[in-house]
Amino acid sequence: MKISDTIIENHGLKKEEYKNIQKILKRDPNILELGVFSAMWNEHCSYKSSRIHLKKLPTKGKQVIQGPGENAGVIDIGDDDAIVFKIESHNHPSYIEPYQGAATGVGGILRDVFTMGARPIALLNSIHFGSPTHPKTKSLLNGVVSGIGGYGNCIGIPTVAGETKFNSTYNENILVNAMAVGHAKKTKIFYSKAKGINKSVVYVGSKTGRDGIHGASMASAEFDENSEEKKPTVQVGDPFTEKLLLEACLELMKDESIISIQDMGAAGLTSSSVEMASKGSLGIELELDKVPCREENMTPYEMMLSESQERMLIILEDGKENHAKKIFKKWDLDFVVIGKTTNTNNLTLKYYNKIVGEIPINALASNAPVYDRKWIKKKIPQNKIDIKKLKKTNLKEALKKILSSPNHSNKSWVTDQYDQMVMCDTAQKSGSDAAIIRIHNKDKAIAVSVDSSANYCKSHPLTGGKQIVCENWRNLISVGAKPLAITNCLNFGNPENKEIMGEFAECIEGIKEACEFLEYPVVSGNVSFYNGTNKKNIYPTPVIGGVGLINKLEKPLNHNFKREKSIIILIGKTFGHLEQSCFLKENYSISEGSPPEVNLLNEKNNGKIVLKLINKNFVLSAHDVSSGGLITTLSEMTINSNLGVKIEKPRKLRNLFEYFFGEDQSRYVLEIDPKNIIQVEEILKNGNIYFEKIGFTQKNFFEIEDEMKMSINELFEINNEWYNSY
Repeated sequence: MKISDTIIENHGLKKEEYKNIQKILKRDPNILELGVFSAMWNEHCSYKSSRIHLKKLPTKGKQVIQGPGENAGVIDIGDDDAIVFKIESHNHPSYIEPYQGAATGVGGILRDVFTMGARPIALLNSIHFGSPTHPKTKSLLNGVVSGIGGYGNCIGIPTVAGETKFNSTYNENILVNAMAVGHAKKTKIFYSKAKGINKSVVYVGSKTGRDGIHGASMASAEFDENSEEKKPTVQVGDPFTEKLLLEACLELMKDESIISIQDMGAAGLTSSSVEMASKGSLGIELELDKVPCREENMTPYEMMLSESQERMLIILEDGKENHAKKIFKKWDLDFVVIGKTTNTNNLTLKYYNKIVGEIPINALASNAPVYDRKWIKKKIPQNKIDIKKLKKTNLKEALKKILSSPNHSNKSWVTDQYDQMVMCDTAQKSGSDAAIIRIHNKDKAIAVSVDSSANYCKSHPLTGGKQIVCENWRNLISVGAKPLAITNCLNFGNPENKEIMGEFAECIEGIKEACEFLEYPVVSGNVSFYNGTNKKNIYPTPVIGGVGLINKLEKPLNHNFKREKSIIILIGKTFGHLEQSCFLKENYSISEGSPPEVNLLNEKNNGKIVLKLINKNFVLSAHDVSSGGLITTLSEMTINSNLGVKIEKPRKLRNLFEYFFGEDQSRYVLEIDPKNIIQVEEILKNGNIYFEKIGFTQKNFFEIEDEMKMSINELFEINNEWYNSY
């Protein structure tokens, strides 16, 4: 077949890239080889536009066992225990086919974790949809939530935390990010680096079909009005088979049979074989006629590019083939030796003993294109908003609009579809700042949370990147966990656009600064570019997934008030920053101005002292102050606790709306037993921490001195109003 310009374009390659392929091969590629290059050189697999920026992120720390570059990151939590975790996107497939797109996103991230030797113990998600009034939003929401719940529930892994957000920027390109967390012994971590010559390359799991062909390439291109036609590139998942694959792999991992193991995820057999060989500086030879297929007359091209789910590639030690085969046959899974490692440093593809493709491994992996794309730096917006000129409202009406809005309403309709308690180690499920998972049969636990703030990142990417790391840090602190490390899913528009590339570069810089200062390294992650339709790009949406450690879990800490007449303390200074706030957006439809300043010194100091107070058992409940400001934070602490508050009017700040709705960072609300207040104040003063005693808990009413009084029941009803009617 002659390779035409149209064929090159349909494979997502630029003309210059095709010329580079010709130089590497010293000939024209055949269609199979072109497909392999297309798969490995697309944005999703090669990180060609992001690699130079990602290298800036801090990835090391005494707690880090494995940073970026493997299937998932690994951190040490002591006692020979390790936590394995990663977050990935499945945005494009989920927009085209929401149920299967979301379901296979969950399946893929689970394989990334158990291929490292970890048993998955928790799932999280960050899902973003368009305006609730957009004609597609409701069906997309229903499909995605059903897909996440369907796959996770069937495989028996609890979905314990997440976020569901709405904004018109996602009308034509939703975001579905899935995170998985697993537990392993740190002496039994498995890697994808191939070793040794003439070692058996084994295909295990489900059979290969035609679903998902060019899925990775599709994820590396913008949508247009014909996006519905891309449904054949969406994979189809089977959680019951994945459960069998999980158990079979973990059983084989008990001995010394496995040299390396790799999930067949994006780009399927192509990426898994190339990545294993590349990391081991080896060649790999595959006999494609031996690949188990579920459809007739599949071509080598289709086999190499299929993204059929629930498949793994394993390289075995000599003589372990029969032992391993028995295990996979016991679990009713395919097990076929389809190739071997070689010393050629080539990917050699055979079909009925005839070589049908041969490509240098380095050309597909380490020497894939790297672009230093031009980008524009963004200045902090200077347009100040004078709230005195806005239409008058009052605290009560303004709060009601926030609590009844889609982004702040009770989302139990979503979380109730997820099994959060399966495996019986969920100590605290979704609804608080972070979920808590007990390490099985031990006193210690981990806390996990995912966070994003696209409006801050759109306004000023550098500040937004810092802020979202800090918010994730505060969420873990608020449940009494020491933050250890993060994974990130970086969702952006078209990197060929200088403004979009600037958003990416500056968000990365912000994430870098915050992670370095907080000693909160990045151990894994994913970049998702080309999120947009017809040249209209989404807001920059980096999603941060954090893991923290609770050394001794006695009673989980959450943000629900616990006792009447407790003292309420606000940690951190309130300056009254209203630009980019929920108050302006929900009450006046204003989404302008700069994000709040992020003071990393205050974040670190305030967080460490709050964690110290929690560890001394001085804190009854805690909640970080973020979206919606202080009044929204207090409302969330009230709604599910059957306890109200009486809050004093501030004496110093000149404007009540700035005080109660301002989104200044580095702040926490703590509930303190009066008998401990003297010791708490002493610790705060010795730590040079700014704090205010702002009121106390009471029965029945949410009250602000001389300004508003609402019953707890009214707050609850307002907060449930939108989802109950949607």
